[in-house]
Amino acid sequence: MNPAAKITAFAAALAASFGAAYGVGLTAGPETGTTGASERSGHAESSTPHTGEDPAGPPAGGLQVTEGGYTLDLRTPRVKAGQRSDLRFAIRDRTGQQVTEFQREHDKELHLIVASRDLATYRHVHPVRAADGTWSTPVKLPAAGDYRVFADFTPAGGNSTGLTLGADLAVSGPYKPAELPEPARTAAVDGYTVALNGTLRPDTPERLTFTVRKDGRPVTGLQPYLGSYGHLVALRTGDLAYLHVHPEGEPGDGSTEAGPDVAFTATSPGPASYRLFLDFKHGGKVRTAAFTVLSGAAAESTQPDDPSDGHKDGPSDGGHGH
Repeated sequence: MNPAAKITAFAAALAASFGAAYGVGLTAGPETGTTGASERSGHAESSTPHTGEDPAGPPAGGLQVTEGGYTLDLRTPRVKAGQRSDLRFAIRDRTGQQVTEFQREHDKELHLIVASRDLATYRHVHPVRAADGTWSTPVKLPAAGDYRVFADFTPAGGNSTGLTLGADLAVSGPYKPAELPEPARTAAVDGYTVALNGTLRPDTPERLTFTVRKDGRPVTGLQPYLGSYGHLVALRTGDLAYLHVHPEGEPGDGSTEAGPDVAFTATSPGPASYRLFLDFKHGGKVRTAAFTVLSGAAAESTQPDDPSDGHKDGPSDGGHGH
């Protein structure tokens, strides 16, 4: 599907859920990703009738462990803080069988997001699937607390609908919840500054543009990562509703430049605070930048209007893994 068609489909079905590239956080790891203007954002085509959203707005994903006849079976519901653990899970169909066939999207069969309830820790990893449908990936989560695991996938089959299922993960150890960073138009990570231009609204698709700079200079050599120049995941504070879409255009389409701007079309499922995690690749390394944004009337008066106002949003403990 070309970028324009993707945006149209997303706006119609979901009113376009968050756009931007994958992630915004502090640390960078070996893996995260993006791809051109996709309609994934909690997947509006959900067959589940109740998500707690305004019927007029796009539904959010990740709030349910079972949806559309598929279930996220998390085999590792507890891990220890600061300790490397193998996270294991499976996707089961309505008959209870483990699913072994998936559509590849953005170079992967399944994307896995792990985030703490206070949104201070974020991981985007790509687990490995065994022949019997069991997925596994190593994780090392730095802080104790309640976490949410999101499995973002599309079952095999031409008529299959993309889904985001969520399950709770407990991380043991001394727990002290972090404060949510204040809304800001800029985020700094590893010598890079990313500026956000645009306003997230719950009723109207809006264009969000992220501009990447290094040492004050525009970055014009962004590298493709999972088929795109950026990838965005957004999580709503409170319930961690999941929104996931992709940027406008894609590498090699003849019109999309490799930076410094990565643009998205987005609509939130309702007025609230959201944490945006943007992943981008430069110099052979994936980095994550994180923003707190407000959607709704409060956003007009609270968020700074000038992307260059110097208000930096301290990076959260974000990361990637493979």
